[in-house]
Amino acid sequence: MIDHSVPDLALPATGDQTIRLGALRGAPFVLYFYPRDNTPGCTAEGQQFRDLYERFAAQDCRIFGVSRDSLKSHEAFKAKMRFPFDLISDPEEKACIAFDVIRTKNMYGRKLRGIERSTFAVDAAGIVRREWRAVKVPGHAQEVLDFISSQRK
Repeated sequence: MIDHSVPDLALPATGDQTIRLGALRGAPFVLYFYPRDNTPGCTAEGQQFRDLYERFAAQDCRIFGVSRDSLKSHEAFKAKMRFPFDLISDPEEKACIAFDVIRTKNMYGRKLRGIERSTFAVDAAGIVRREWRAVKVPGHAQEVLDFISSQRK
């Protein structure tokens, strides 16, 4: 994905919106893919992006969380966690497939398809400039912010 344009997908998001990735040009943005609303790791990751949100905004950078959860689930999760950014619902896996984040996971001896926690930093021209795969949550949002800040100089 690095150095490639984001796919021009139109995806449903919180706030009764449709986010068109190709239309986000003009300012950088971050897409972070996470497995599921209201799980410990996904909650912690969202909270880190929430807590750093003002610093991302100071870099003119938008944040979007993406999972396969429904809009109803996303709306409740966003409200509960007071996320100041939108969550994108991808039940048909259009974005997940385009960004190649679906993996077979081994959970307690069972093989399951799911989202590998991944983040993509996209520049103002709509080009993916950095990707993080198999993300470990602690400190991740700060690392993404540091990258975005380094690109704005």
